[in-house]
Amino acid sequence: MPSSSFILLTILGSGLATWLSRIIPFVILKKFRLSARVVEFLSFVPISIMSVLWFENLFIQHLGHLPSLNVPNLLASLPTVLSAVISKNLLVTVVVGVISLGFLRLVVGM
Repeated sequence: MPSSSFILLTILGSGLATWLSRIIPFVILKKFRLSARVVEFLSFVPISIMSVLWFENLFIQHLGHLPSLNVPNLLASLPTVLSAVISKNLLVTVVVGVISLGFLRLVVGM
């Protein structure tokens, strides 16, 4: 059973490292104030991450050729982007996106 204890310790260690990497920045930032320029720069991080995730799923990669458009994801993203602009709420945006893609796959069979 030495390998199972090694696996368990590896999983626990990985979980601890992941948890600490997410918690330590909050603990540190509670004690320090960031300058206005840093806060302004960091305000672009969420929109950058969402844009990367969107474009990554909007195109299908073909090695040696131009990427092709993922039509179901494009059609599902139209109401999702509209809901994001109107509501400015991430939860609403995610729910509308999941429902849109589910509706397309159920009704149209894409």
